[in-house]
Amino acid sequence: MSFFIEDAMAEGGVAAAAPDLISQLMVFGGIFLIFYLLFIRPQNKKMKEHKAMVDALAKGDEVVTNGGVLGKVVSLHDSFVTIEVATDVKLNVQRSAIGTIQPKGTIKSIKN
Repeated sequence: MSFFIEDAMAEGGVAAAAPDLISQLMVFGGIFLIFYLLFIRPQNKKMKEHKAMVDALAKGDEVVTNGGVLGKVVSLHDSFVTIEVATDVKLNVQRSAIGTIQPKGTIKSIKN
């Protein structure tokens, strides 16, 4: 016998009601809907936007890679892009490594 909590006594003849299956399914469905709206849908939208941006790359675009390297697109290949980061310095990066496309003239404004 506990000092702070009284012992629970079962009443005779009253059966404990089992939770309704439909209400349990509604709760799990609601939880899945919340996860879909908060996590899955925004991630899919972001992936589609990034894929469209990478597919729209063109020669002469100024880009920033996921690593923070700023450069101008010199040539495009199936899965790689060649960017020029300085005079006669070219890097081959994967298309998926392109983070953003910058407005024209960004490199000149940074060089001063």
